[in-house]
Amino acid sequence: MTPFKFCRALKPAVKPTIKFILFSLGVAGIFWFTPEAYAQSMTLDLGPSAGASSTGRIIQMVLLLTVLSLAPSILVMMTSFTRIVIVLSFLRTAMGTQQTPPNQVLLSLALFLTMFIMMPTFQTAYDDAIQPLIDGNINESQAFTRAIVPFETFMKAHVRNQDVTLFADMAKLTDAQLQQNMPLRVLIPAFMISELKRAFEIGFLMFVPFLIIDMVVASVLMAMGMMMLPPVIIALPFKIVFFVLVDGWYMIVGSLVRSYTG
Repeated sequence: MTPFKFCRALKPAVKPTIKFILFSLGVAGIFWFTPEAYAQSMTLDLGPSAGASSTGRIIQMVLLLTVLSLAPSILVMMTSFTRIVIVLSFLRTAMGTQQTPPNQVLLSLALFLTMFIMMPTFQTAYDDAIQPLIDGNINESQAFTRAIVPFETFMKAHVRNQDVTLFADMAKLTDAQLQQNMPLRVLIPAFMISELKRAFEIGFLMFVPFLIIDMVVASVLMAMGMMMLPPVIIALPFKIVFFVLVDGWYMIVGSLVRSYTG
């Protein structure tokens, strides 16, 4: 009788145990009759022709994975995403709608607006760097140098001079060095500070009309003797109606886009 027929003849509760024992014995027999398996180990040997070029390929792969992992940070640092998402967050806070629109909606809107604004920059980087790299006309170093140029142009067009001066002084760079070749370690933080300042300016201007509505509602409630009624609850519908009547999303989104393209 074969082992499998023997297993079928046993009770159902015993069959899994017997099958596991037979499988274990079979695996042990394979390794028992192949002593060379004990000496095997996994290596990263690239063959007898491996040399500096293979090591360079490994380094390039590691650098590529690093860049892909830092892609969200690069998106935040070198594009219009920072200003847009902060302004949208200020808008929700000024209206007092708590989690409406939700974070996913605001982030998605900010992301697509960023793609719309940055599309010419992305297209230039693709035409000048990515496509020649795919065609094999340039190497990775040249592709990176070419790809960063459109982003440098974009950031230089929207950065404040005093922010650049601040980081240039801390980096001990002269004006001649800045005019010749502004390093990214100066340009990127200066650009982010400029974006934060402009985003807070826009946020302040958005707060003013909603603050006026809060003050009017609070004054009316105090005049009517309803001091125990929270003014925020009464003011919220008026804020929403006011924002809808003035077509607020059209104005906010249009102003944000025109601040870069206009």
